Amino acid sequence: MMKFIKNFRKDEDGAVTVDWVVLTAAVVGLAIAAYQSIEDGATDLTEATETFLGEQEVGSIGEAAAPAAP
Repeated sequence: MMKFIKNFRKDEDGAVTVDWVVLTAAVVGLAIAAYQSIEDGATDLTEATETFLGEQEVGSIGEAAAPAAP
């Protein structure tokens, strides 16, 4: 039993696994933060585009559309 305990204390494979788990968690956290930032920007751009297109007038075929009132 003592030999098992001594070998267990010397073995560093578990420590490497913990390092990889922590590193992976950090990368996932950064990816989530980046996704949130991109999502907010895309939402704002979509809303601005919708507003712009909603204000446009469409003319009939062969006629120019009247300019939008300021």
